[in-house]
Amino acid sequence: MASHRRPKQPSRARVTVLTATAAAAVALTSQAAQAAPQPSKSDVKEKVDKLYEDAEKATEKYNGAKEAQAKLEKQVDALQDKVARGQDELNDLRDSLGSMASAQYRTGGIDPAVQLFLSSDPDSYLEKASTLDQVSAKQAESLQQIQEKQRALAQQRQEAQSKVQDLDETRKELRAKKDEVRGKLAEAQKLLNTLTAQERASIAADESRANRASSRADLGNSVPASQRASAAFAAAQSKIGTPYVYGASGPSSFDCSGLTSWAYAQAGVSIPRTSQAQANAGTRLGMSQLQQGDLVIFYGDQHHVGFYAGNGQVLHAPKPGASVRYESINNMPFQFGVRI
Repeated sequence: MASHRRPKQPSRARVTVLTATAAAAVALTSQAAQAAPQPSKSDVKEKVDKLYEDAEKATEKYNGAKEAQAKLEKQVDALQDKVARGQDELNDLRDSLGSMASAQYRTGGIDPAVQLFLSSDPDSYLEKASTLDQVSAKQAESLQQIQEKQRALAQQRQEAQSKVQDLDETRKELRAKKDEVRGKLAEAQKLLNTLTAQERASIAADESRANRASSRADLGNSVPASQRASAAFAAAQSKIGTPYVYGASGPSSFDCSGLTSWAYAQAGVSIPRTSQAQANAGTRLGMSQLQQGDLVIFYGDQHHVGFYAGNGQVLHAPKPGASVRYESINNMPFQFGVRI
């Protein structure tokens, strides 16, 4: 027979103990959360600057892929135009050959020996036969031209297809580098958002002061390395205060190599787009050899470039939130200078 006894209720003392235990657990969890140290403004700034540096590395690779894409697009267009012209020429040769074949068919239905026997004017016939021999030789020459054109066209098509595949791979690389840059910037912004509004304002004020201090930079008496270096440096000076933007090459915003390549273009000199390529664009110099307008390469992987301005100062596009400005050459790990 089933029991109908009511289950025993927990005692008041047991409920009290359980409630106290749960409350203590909640309190400890809250205290642990409160005890977790918040990163300081200087820690966040250091991490953000590192992310900006990583983003700049990715940006120079993005710039390189973008430059390669532009070159490949021109090569593909030129090859496709060449293939189209070659196909037109081949069609013309085939049409010409077809016309000759039709003419021979219309006039060559009777055996030549019979035509000579029946001819009332053997001299006239012999003259026509000689012409037919010439037509036949011309036909053979046309056939040879067609064969050569077909071979050349096949080779050009293969080359164009190879360039199209290269272009496809470069576009994939371009998208990957762009995503990498965006990811680094988003991570940096996420870190900045952990700071208070006052701390973020303080960092912005520091950058603003650095931008303003640029106008008071003492460049000493440095003499430009050449007339073109002088013109390029003057062009870069005209952009002081212009904002830094990843992948930008002017005239309203710049990244580091975008500024240097744009400035030299204003001097009538074409240099490569990326800092790594610019590092190999001229004669390398030690720090003591630098003159105004020389390029200055920073970091072991050469991912940053600026202009030597004189008196230990460089003119460059530094990072997000900063403008084109002068800074000490010692603010970054100097590698070497380059004289264009």
